[in-house]
Amino acid sequence: MTGDPASRRERLSVRRRWAELFDRLRDLTTASPARFAVSVFVILIMLFTALLSLPIAAADGRRTAFADALFTAVSTICVTGLSTVDMGSHWSPIGQVIIYIGVNVGALGVLTLASILGLVISRRLGLRAKLIAAGDSNPMRAHGGPVNEGQTVRLGEVGSLLATVALSTLIIEAVLAVLLYPALLLGGVDPLSALWEAPYYAAMSFTNTGFTPNPEGLAPFAHDYYFLMVIMAGVFLGSIGFPVIYTLARHRWHVRRWSLHAKLTLITTVILFFAGAAMFLLLEHSNPRTYGSMDAWDTVFQSFFVSAMTRSGGFSVVDMGDFYGSSLVVGSMLMFIGGGSASTAGGIKVTTLAVLALAVFSEAKGRPSVQAFGRRIPSDVQRVALSVVAWGATIVAISTITITQITGAHVEMVLFDVISGFATVGLSTGLTAELPDPAIYVMALTMFMGRVGTVTLAAAVAASNRSQLYSLPVERPIVG
Repeated sequence: MTGDPASRRERLSVRRRWAELFDRLRDLTTASPARFAVSVFVILIMLFTALLSLPIAAADGRRTAFADALFTAVSTICVTGLSTVDMGSHWSPIGQVIIYIGVNVGALGVLTLASILGLVISRRLGLRAKLIAAGDSNPMRAHGGPVNEGQTVRLGEVGSLLATVALSTLIIEAVLAVLLYPALLLGGVDPLSALWEAPYYAAMSFTNTGFTPNPEGLAPFAHDYYFLMVIMAGVFLGSIGFPVIYTLARHRWHVRRWSLHAKLTLITTVILFFAGAAMFLLLEHSNPRTYGSMDAWDTVFQSFFVSAMTRSGGFSVVDMGDFYGSSLVVGSMLMFIGGGSASTAGGIKVTTLAVLALAVFSEAKGRPSVQAFGRRIPSDVQRVALSVVAWGATIVAISTITITQITGAHVEMVLFDVISGFATVGLSTGLTAELPDPAIYVMALTMFMGRVGTVTLAAAVAASNRSQLYSLPVERPIVG
């Protein structure tokens, strides 16, 4: 009845090995959640590279070149939107479904995805995992020291945050799809195709990816302001970040109850949106290849649309390669800043810019501390902000120099596409589609570094935090 003793021993041995593997995975999630998050993203990229390399994923039924499959997988998982192939014609319906799934998985974010997997493995979030998850919900992220009560999401609310991430993604994309469906029908798309394209556009806008399911892109909807405004709304919701959505869902219009992070994110986002539109309008109104042939309303609307898309959206109606060099510089600046923390957007994040701007303002006023909305921003947050900008600029500089050397292209075009990749925006001057394989690998690494985040990557590499129990003598070097 009990079976052969040898069989029982074999079953016990198998169970023991599975238990040991399970324990190791649980230890990994609790001991180094940031490193685990990076590992998860690498595994996902490898998996989707293999899937996109399958003959059935391509429209012509042949295997996609490894460099193109890898680049598309990185761009998909990192929700970037850059591509080395025509996304509307190269991939088969199965390939498009793979990309659709990959974009939604990648949109969950590095640490959010790792926290969910860690929760499944360990059946609970450990303290260090909660610290990391809570840290990704605000500008402090991987700072040293205890987590104080002023965080956007407290440790006890991490589970609610993860639920908000999943539910908000599903609900917002569903609402966007419903709003886009009639616009697609009016645009001449047949009802069956619109059932697929509506959720596809919804996912690509909310995740700030910018892929389009048709070879023409947004050209058929260039004058459909309703369609473009829904796309802009999806990009905005995706770029402000899940912690802000969480705060708005809890407190709605009770502005005084909003966290400092939510206030800084929304205010900085709105300022950059209008400032970017004004700059594009000023610089491009006389360009015959872009706004010069449009009427006043089209010019103003497209200026706001480009301003929203350069923040991380990645959609384009006007070819970015036709913009003046000065406009490309403005677009590069907006892309480098990006969107909100713990969002589907990339870049150094708007809260990083806000903290640095407040620090400069406080220094000019001679204030002993950085303050905003009746709150004091600690010095460790300022150090993290400086580190993010420094590392981001370093990554962009190295990638730009390398790709320029490989391709011999104009540096302003390379810089624009590199920042677009680093900030996971997806806009291109047309250079990315023409890159040779070595440059493709450099750009793929740049996208990965930009999506994982400089702070998260540094935390993953660091073995442990070390505390210094002594203080060195003070000496002030001359700066400025």
